[in-house]
Amino acid sequence: MSSGPGAASAPAPDPHDSPPALDAPACARPARKSSMFSSLSVRNYRLFFMGQVVSNIGTWMQRIAQDWLVLSLTGSSAAVGITTALQFLPMLLFGLYGGVLVDRLRKRPTLLVTQTSMALTAIALAVLTLTGQVQVWHVYVAAFAVGLATVVDNPARQSFVSELVGPGQLQNAVSLNSANFQSARLVGPAVAGLLITGVGTGYAFLFNGLSFIAPLTGLLLMRARELHVVERAPRAKGQLREGVRYVTGRPELIWPIVLVGFVGTFAFNFPVYLSAFADDVFHAGAGAYSMFNTLMAVGSVAGALLAARRGTARLRLLIVAAMAFGALEILAATTPTLWMFALLMVPLGLFGMTVNVTTNTSIQMSTDPAMRGRVMALYMMVFLGGSPVGAPVVGWITDTYGARVGLAAGGAVAALAAAVIGLILARVGNLRLSVGWHRGHPRVRFVPREQEQLAPAA
Repeated sequence: MSSGPGAASAPAPDPHDSPPALDAPACARPARKSSMFSSLSVRNYRLFFMGQVVSNIGTWMQRIAQDWLVLSLTGSSAAVGITTALQFLPMLLFGLYGGVLVDRLRKRPTLLVTQTSMALTAIALAVLTLTGQVQVWHVYVAAFAVGLATVVDNPARQSFVSELVGPGQLQNAVSLNSANFQSARLVGPAVAGLLITGVGTGYAFLFNGLSFIAPLTGLLLMRARELHVVERAPRAKGQLREGVRYVTGRPELIWPIVLVGFVGTFAFNFPVYLSAFADDVFHAGAGAYSMFNTLMAVGSVAGALLAARRGTARLRLLIVAAMAFGALEILAATTPTLWMFALLMVPLGLFGMTVNVTTNTSIQMSTDPAMRGRVMALYMMVFLGGSPVGAPVVGWITDTYGARVGLAAGGAVAALAAAVIGLILARVGNLRLSVGWHRGHPRVRFVPREQEQLAPAA
């Protein structure tokens, strides 16, 4: 691939080359230090970002309205769980096939189709609800339809960002996308609550359907000549297996994905943990549960904005952030008071978002553009699929041994996985731990073994 301005990413490393060091950026070329909102100077990305602001609010509104509608129709929490499972099931079953399609197709037309389909699904659900004809199976079908669209939409949106801004701004753009989504998490549920109590659930679905006008308009207004065009993968047999082999043959890809799998499956099940702490530990009810989620969202926004200021995505940062995230969960599990627990939600959100953004950026920057759809599909399968798979396990631990044990166990898994994978990456990269002093302060870092051996002679 050309490394000129038309390339969406630096070429992926050769399988026989050494993987990037933990202290080195995960991308192939050094990124320059950028301002917090530097990628918004790119017109195409600015249109994309503004569309997502409106659409993400609508998405969070539909999530709340959908669960509330199912609960009001059936009175069953199990039915709510079925709805959530149906929305995630297509990604677990067909996620890799979606990645193959994304690598073959042009991203902008693909997104126009997927976003339109999700808009029509929301509007159909709104009409059924507002006319009083809605039944629970309608919601099931709508959730499954959205999940099918997500199979293609998610990897397409993830990989399209690199075509909008190029490699130099990718870290900043991915971070701002995360801040965008988490900010909508603060606004969307509140607006949904007002609409549901004021005029009914159907209007929340209608708002979500109409909110897709913003991203669709942004996609139509983009200048195709300003995109960082990448070579599409031709149709061929064995592309799914090729994508899996590509990831498993590169330590800088497979191990961050494995780490996110452990963290997402066991440590990111906050609906289970936080509801149990609010109800069973502190006996504070739904108000405390809402406060915990809000404070975590505040930390997530802060983490995304801090990531936007960094010019690089380092594997070392990913390992440290995952270990800190796990340690904070263990600490939160031991807190004696509600307010101490609530305050810890902010740094938990911050380090959790740092793990997400750093993994996303490092994977994209280490992947050949022609493989990016399949790689991001695998990443999203692991990330989105981990929580539904792990929820029954952590739920059983929490019910059997208590909320504190459940949260501490999730944190311990995350911290241990980060430590083990950090050591694996260090060994593969021919690194060793260096402990010393720098300007009067202790410093712990990984350095090449050759550098460590030459240090005494220097």
